[in-house]
Amino acid sequence: MNPIVLIPARMRASRLPGKPLADINGAPMIVWVLRRALEAELGPVVVACAEPEIAEAVTAAGGHAVVTDPDHPSGSDRIFEALEKFDPAGRHDIVVNLQGDWPTVDPAMLRGVLAPLANPAVEIATLAAEITDPAERENPNAVKAAVVFDPATRAPARALYFSRAKVPWEGEDKGGLLPLYHHIGIYAYRRAALARFVSLPASGLEKRERLEQLRALEAGMRIDVALVDSVPFGIDTPADLERVRALFAGRGA
Repeated sequence: MNPIVLIPARMRASRLPGKPLADINGAPMIVWVLRRALEAELGPVVVACAEPEIAEAVTAAGGHAVVTDPDHPSGSDRIFEALEKFDPAGRHDIVVNLQGDWPTVDPAMLRGVLAPLANPAVEIATLAAEITDPAERENPNAVKAAVVFDPATRAPARALYFSRAKVPWEGEDKGGLLPLYHHIGIYAYRRAALARFVSLPASGLEKRERLEQLRALEAGMRIDVALVDSVPFGIDTPADLERVRALFAGRGA
C-alpha cells in the first residue's frame, strides 16, 4: 500500500461557520488535525479546502493544501478533486479520508483503518467502537454500524448496513444487551473505489438516512470495519469548540 491522507475542509458550516480556522490554543483547528495526520506517518497529508484562506493557514504551518471547487456536495467529492490535482500520476493507491474537525483524533486510528484492506476483496475500510453510553444507543447523531465482530479475535468484519436508528436489534445474551457499534467516519478507499464512488448518483437510502456510505453499499461495494476502543471528539458547535480549547490549554501552538 502507498497511502495518502486527505482532509476535506470548508468554511461553510451551519452550526459553526468558519470552524477550520477557529483558534485552538494559538493554532487553527485544521492545523491541529493536520498534525495528528502527520503523526500517523502513513504518507503525504493534504488538506482539500474549499476556500483559499484555509490553504493559506495550512501552508503557513508547513503543510500541503489544494483549493477545490467550493460547491462540491460532499467531502468525498472534494478529496477526489484534490487527489487528482496532487497526484495525477496515480502513485498513491490508498486514500484515507479524515474529517477536518477532529483535532483530538488518535493517529493510531489512521493506521488502524488500513487493516481491513489487507483483504483484497475489501474496497472501502472504516472504523467503529462499541457503544458504552446507553444514551448513545438511542441518539440519531451516533451512527450505528450493523456489523458482527468475533469477540476472540476482534478482526475486521464486513459492514451490512449503517443507520441512525438502533441497529441491529439489540437482543440479549446471557442476560445482557448485545453490543451496538458507533461508526467512526474515517475511511480508507482503494483509489479505484473512490473514483467509482464519486461517479455514482446519491442513492435512495443515502438520502433517507443522510449517510453517504449507504451509496456504496447500495451499489454493491464492500465496506469492512476495524474495531477500535474509542470515538474521537468532533467539533460541531461553539460548546464543542470551548471543550476542546479547555482540553488543549497549556499545549504549545
